[in-house]
Amino acid sequence: MPFLSKENWPENHTNTVPASKMLLSLAALGVVFGDIGTSPLYTFKTVLQLAGGATDVPSVLGSLSLILWTLIMVTTVKYVSVAMRIDNDGEGGILALMSLLGIKRKMRPAIVSMGLIGAALIYGDGAITPAISVLSALEGLTIIAPHLQAYVLPSSVAILVALFMIQPHGTARIGRAFGPIMALWFITIAVLGIGAIAQHVTVLAAINPLMGLKYLFTHGKIGFLVLGGVFLCVTGAEALYADMGHFGAKPIRFVWSWLVFPSLFLNYAGQAALVLDGAPIGDNIFYRLCPQALLLPLVILATVATIIASQSIITGAFSMTRQAMNLGWLPRMQVTQTSAQGYGQIYVGVVNWLLMIATISLTVGFGKSDNLASAYGIAVSATMFATSVLLFIAMREIWQWNLIKAIAVAGVFMVIDASFFIANLSKLLDGGYVPIILATLVYGVMYIWHTGIMAVAESLQGSLVPVDVFMAQIAAEKVVRVPGTAVFLTRTGEGTPPVMMWHAKHNHVLHEHLFILNVRTQSVPWVRDQQRISVQELAPNVWRAVANYGFMERPDIPKLLRQSHAHGCRIGLDNVVYYVGHETMICGHDAAGVPRWMEGIFAFLQRNSMHAGDYFRLPAEAVVEIGRQVVI
Repeated sequence: MPFLSKENWPENHTNTVPASKMLLSLAALGVVFGDIGTSPLYTFKTVLQLAGGATDVPSVLGSLSLILWTLIMVTTVKYVSVAMRIDNDGEGGILALMSLLGIKRKMRPAIVSMGLIGAALIYGDGAITPAISVLSALEGLTIIAPHLQAYVLPSSVAILVALFMIQPHGTARIGRAFGPIMALWFITIAVLGIGAIAQHVTVLAAINPLMGLKYLFTHGKIGFLVLGGVFLCVTGAEALYADMGHFGAKPIRFVWSWLVFPSLFLNYAGQAALVLDGAPIGDNIFYRLCPQALLLPLVILATVATIIASQSIITGAFSMTRQAMNLGWLPRMQVTQTSAQGYGQIYVGVVNWLLMIATISLTVGFGKSDNLASAYGIAVSATMFATSVLLFIAMREIWQWNLIKAIAVAGVFMVIDASFFIANLSKLLDGGYVPIILATLVYGVMYIWHTGIMAVAESLQGSLVPVDVFMAQIAAEKVVRVPGTAVFLTRTGEGTPPVMMWHAKHNHVLHEHLFILNVRTQSVPWVRDQQRISVQELAPNVWRAVANYGFMERPDIPKLLRQSHAHGCRIGLDNVVYYVGHETMICGHDAAGVPRWMEGIFAFLQRNSMHAGDYFRLPAEAVVEIGRQVVI
């Protein structure tokens, strides 16, 4: 199925591109760069702590050089220059890449598993990012007045609770202010950095990558452990790729190259200059850059910036949940569109409240940003490594690169990512286990749900009756046909839907017009309206239709029926009844492939998933739900 470009989105997808590229770049600034943009609040301080508190010139400049070249190699080269050239119909991120390589081209379980593990790890990151960001911002209060230390944790919890509480109301209005605020943030941190660099210009020598490599290879275990702290500077890089579908690659590249990257480097260099001038590293070095009189406004600005960064992570989790749901890897959940101006403005209640519980628990449990830094990095570095492996496959299969060229490019990315992952593993017992546990739980839900629905489909497939045979039985038994149209939703692409057979058997009646509908999610984000539906007349007044939706779309069946008229299906739309099945799962004694413990969890997920009528936007007064038992 051909891809649908952003320029050709259907009219119902109102995430249109603004006329001005500058406005689009400003919007991208507010959504995409919050996480990576607030990393100076805690990264350099963490790096020096891992270096044993060393403030000598080789240690400080070596650490700064590692940070600079990590930003260049991981963010600029890998994501901005390479990854953004490989997209799934304009969409980026590990799930879109997984769908493109592991499902669209041919089903490959290893690639699918890698993509799902990476996605599950991002959920773990999504719980930690708001906690560490808000805590590190408010810790600036202790520089203003040390006695305010006691208020940092409760204030952080209050802000985080408020952040999650406003999610059901949508962020469309707040979102319009995100861009200007983040622009102010980056300009501010750049100016602060320039002021410190002017006092110690020698820090610019860190631009030489040999300084970082020399420090890394001459400081033994300490040099390697420092990588775990250095990695914090790129923890938002994956978001650049994942958010490409909302803004396009060009605005993200433009903002990164001309504002975000220069501002980050200047601020990190300014912090290094401050340390070389003798500034203490026991508290937050970032706030030492600011004159005392302006410290309170900077703390306020930093807090707002971290809230924006947290908002971006939460919104990203919502978008990723919708993708996984539509691809059949998560149960159906209620997705609320919170803005008519942006398709990406959605709210998923279950994800929001679970993230809130996890984030607040981590905030209270770890208490300080220094402690949370120990839990940060493992999940993101593992996701980045998985992305690099998928990029290698894409280079070979999509770009048709030869093996040597693909290894030369992707191999460098994999070595860098693997180094960061191994370095971050040293944090495992100090809190790094937290994102691993969270990711394991998410992946377990994904695996169990997909295994269960595949088992249900296989069970139903084995009991199908051809439509012509069923209709002959209906005629022979003189089943009454009543006026109107009956739409039967089915998972199967052939045979008579079990719901229709059950209805005819027990109610001894069928509607005059029968419409069998199978909804399929394709491995592309969007499907053109012209390719939305295919209709085949199986018998007089009996039609079978296959509806295609992308993994970023939500089906609208009543609207789909109106489209069917263009395909010669003259069903009446004034008197339509929708029949959906509600399966109760039973684990058979000879069931192969679905253990009893898994069947129980799947049944629980199925009972608590979103009702099919709500998911397909069916009018409640016209839905008939038929329950049946399915042996898996």
